[in-house]
Amino acid sequence: MVRYIETRVGGIAQTVIMPGDVLQAKFIAINFLESVSQFNGDRGMLGFTGEYKGQPISVLGSGLGVPSMGIYSYELYKFFDVENIIPVGTAS
Repeated sequence: MVRYIETRVGGIAQTVIMPGDVLQAKFIAINFLESVSQFNGDRGMLGFTGEYKGQPISVLGSGLGVPSMGIYSYELYKFFDVENIIPVGTAS
C-alpha cells in the first residue's frame, strides 16, 4: 500500500522534477507546465502533472533531507513506474 503519495497509477508522468520545497513544486507547475492538475496533497506534499513542450512532466516536493527524499523516490519508482527523477534546488 502506498502511504505517502495518494494518486492513481498513471496520474504521474515517467519524469518527475523534485525540488525540496513544496511551494517551489507549485511554482514550477504553475509557471512552466500547461494543462496542470494536482495529483497529491497528502501530508502537505503537493504534486502536479502537466505538459512541458508537449511532454508529460510531474513535479513533486521531496521534503527536506535524505529520509524524506528516500520515501518519495522509492514510492515513485516502486508504485508509479517513474523512470526519471530530477532533483532541483540550491543543493542539487
